[in-house]
Amino acid sequence: MDDSQLIKACKRQDRKAQQMLYEKYAKKMMAICLRYSKDEETAYDLLHDGFIQVFSHIGSFEGKGSFEGWLKRIFVNVALMYLRKEQKRGEIRFDTEQMESEPIEEDDDDEGLLSNNISQQQLLALINALPLGYKTVFNLFVFEDKTHKEIANTLGISEASSRSQYSRARALLKKQINAVIKKNGERPK
Repeated sequence: MDDSQLIKACKRQDRKAQQMLYEKYAKKMMAICLRYSKDEETAYDLLHDGFIQVFSHIGSFEGKGSFEGWLKRIFVNVALMYLRKEQKRGEIRFDTEQMESEPIEEDDDDEGLLSNNISQQQLLALINALPLGYKTVFNLFVFEDKTHKEIANTLGISEASSRSQYSRARALLKKQINAVIKKNGERPK
């Protein structure tokens, strides 16, 4: 079954089609959930909540644009709603107070970030290991192509905090990439 057939069947609440849709997209959507969660258990909760949203709102998908893009927006929004709730409860802080007191050196040289000496899997693991505030801002800026103004509005922080967290995430990531490269016996950039 192709996507259009799956979508039509899911709009009729066909359980078999829902299962097929889940099986087709769960891995990709789980990757999104992992990018925005603090642990795997939370990511599975977000995956579950995301598919509930998908099946509840699939009738609103009109076939305009990419279905996978529509799914992705739902999962990012579910993750962001979770993060906002956690922020209100005081579990997560997205402001500059969350940052470590020692400054991280920063430069505009992205060569370490663009290294071919580290696998995509290693890079994603390093991104996932960033502090949650850094990781969230980094993901929104890099993967969701949001501006710092949009990130600030989404997370309820200042643009300066968004820029600062992105900058610190990037610097920390570069430092970690260079450590992995050095550990692998290659010259860091």
